Amino acid sequence: MSVSSRYRESWEGFWREAPHGQGAVFWDSEPMLTAGLHLAVFEPHMADFELPLLDLGCGNGTQTRFLTDRFTRVIGADLSPAALDRARRADPEAAAEYELLDCAEKTEVDELHAKLGDTNVYMRGVLHQCDADDRQTLVDGIATLIGRRGRAFLVELSQDARPILMDLAESPEGPPPKLRPVLQHGIAPGEVADSAVPVYLGAAGLETLASGELPLTTTEYTSEGTRVVLPSKWVVVKRAD
Repeated sequence: MSVSSRYRESWEGFWREAPHGQGAVFWDSEPMLTAGLHLAVFEPHMADFELPLLDLGCGNGTQTRFLTDRFTRVIGADLSPAALDRARRADPEAAAEYELLDCAEKTEVDELHAKLGDTNVYMRGVLHQCDADDRQTLVDGIATLIGRRGRAFLVELSQDARPILMDLAESPEGPPPKLRPVLQHGIAPGEVADSAVPVYLGAAGLETLASGELPLTTTEYTSEGTRVVLPSKWVVVKRAD
């Protein structure tokens, strides 16, 4: 099973048309406010720092490039060729590697695992933006990628983020400029229930090592000039013994 063609086309269309430059996209905030915060809670649970680090759903690679300063081998993976093209162009020294990957397609996941071996996986906000029918197979793919030695850090918008996003989308002035193209391409953030995530993890044979909450800082501002910050929940998992 692979992700729906609608989902793939939505993301490809988004990245083909999105403005260039770090921070031009709704969630493309400064790495110290995103991956930097996440590493502080992920790294204490890593069992093997020599494993490759896979940034799953890397988009234009802002966080991927940040991660290359901290890990020996970093791979950015995304299902959008347009996103990967941006990531490569922004990384002229090829500090990271980049792979086209549909993590809900078992054959592709198996091939990448055979190529890389067990990996540590960093995934920010992918489950809540994909179709419900694809979520379990995507988490199953993560279980394959980390194997026996890897760990995965997954962070998703909490369900409390949805009313905040809806208020922004339905404001009298219309959605903020950076949120508008997300909605126009049929990408619906904040769609996964908090209670569903542990179910997906358990069904994939993954064991939770740690979990918590962190603010997810966006690049957008309200009409009053306040940075939009959304609630998110994170979890660190390994393959269950």
